[in-house]
Amino acid sequence: MKTTLEFSLHIAAPRSVVWQHMLTDAGYRDWTSVFCAGSYFLGSWHVGAEIRFLSPGGDGMVAEIAEHRLHERVSIRHLGDIVAGVEDRDSERARSIYPAYETYETFDMANDGEGTLLRVCVDAVPEFEAFLSDTYPKALQRLKAICEGLPH
Repeated sequence: MKTTLEFSLHIAAPRSVVWQHMLTDAGYRDWTSVFCAGSYFLGSWHVGAEIRFLSPGGDGMVAEIAEHRLHERVSIRHLGDIVAGVEDRDSERARSIYPAYETYETFDMANDGEGTLLRVCVDAVPEFEAFLSDTYPKALQRLKAICEGLPH
């Protein structure tokens, strides 16, 4: 049974800056290092494209981009695991977990006219719920620091 976790924070930077640091290779590697040092992606953020989220050892997840509206919303449909370079989309375990979604939305801050509200929703299975609940806020704080030009 999946639970959808939601996280949000204000970033004192325009949506375009948040988007750039969140989804470019260098920015992604930096803020996601909180989850796994050396993590990276292979693929494209275009709608319908397959993308792989990987650790330095080659483990990770295979997904496709379900939706992408520049500077507004990107939705990732996770399809399976990658273990030792081998994709698993069809095992009983994989079928019980996937598809799972991870969605990022940005909104202009109405009150101050500057800055971005970033909201993240991620499907989590019980075995990863505590890890994600603990780690996502830290990763998003790192993204905030990067976008705001602060030490991180």
